[in-house]
Amino acid sequence: MLLEEFDRTYDSIINPEMLYSRLDGFPDVTISCFSRHLFEGVLSLFDARKIADIHSGIGLNPVYQVEYKGKAFALFQSYIGEPLCVSQYEDLMAMGSKRLILLGNCGVLDRSIKDCGIIIPTLAIRDEGTSYHYVESSDTIAVNKKYREEFKEVLKEYGYSYVEGTTWTTDACYRETKEKVRRRREQGAICVEMECAGMQALCDFRGAEFFQFFYAGDNLDHSTWEPRSISGQARLDDKMKIMLLAFELGLKMMQIK
Repeated sequence: MLLEEFDRTYDSIINPEMLYSRLDGFPDVTISCFSRHLFEGVLSLFDARKIADIHSGIGLNPVYQVEYKGKAFALFQSYIGEPLCVSQYEDLMAMGSKRLILLGNCGVLDRSIKDCGIIIPTLAIRDEGTSYHYVESSDTIAVNKKYREEFKEVLKEYGYSYVEGTTWTTDACYRETKEKVRRRREQGAICVEMECAGMQALCDFRGAEFFQFFYAGDNLDHSTWEPRSISGQARLDDKMKIMLLAFELGLKMMQIK
């Protein structure tokens, strides 16, 4: 079967290093989100300096350096969908990124998870394709194997509750049928998104450090779909505060070598 043909060869015919040069002084921690509204809102809080562009067929994606509490961070917007999200971070690693904190919206499979509630994934169901090019085939992949306790300390300090559990990573957001939701819930999934499994597999393969967390959006645990705060402009102030938690985690990561 195609998804069982994992090739562990590190070098490929085309490698990111052929397209991007390493940047001197690339910040120790990179932070990224998916929402354009959220990204632009948080970017506006800083005196940002563009340090690079990621190239793709849909145009340039700028990478910025910002300073938070005296420490430099790289900041960019990830694109939704696993193949592009993974390939763009491949490009950033070629530039020098070694640690990534990624956050974004997710759908919930448990209605008790409140709108904009924090979710820390511990396992990702690999209902997608990209991860199978970075690690042997399996139904799941362990995620957030490092820095989980540090993030919980940040959440406690700033008064945020959270839930931990399995996430369902899928390539097809319009194929989340009631039967698939039932099956994924039986596997323990509490939320659904489109990037986590592949991003963890990529970072494991390349030796980068990766941490991802979600803020809860739409609810699939209902007789009909409940959009809640899935819109990028909904509860934007709350989401901006949540994104600043990533910078607080980044400060803690910098203290750990």
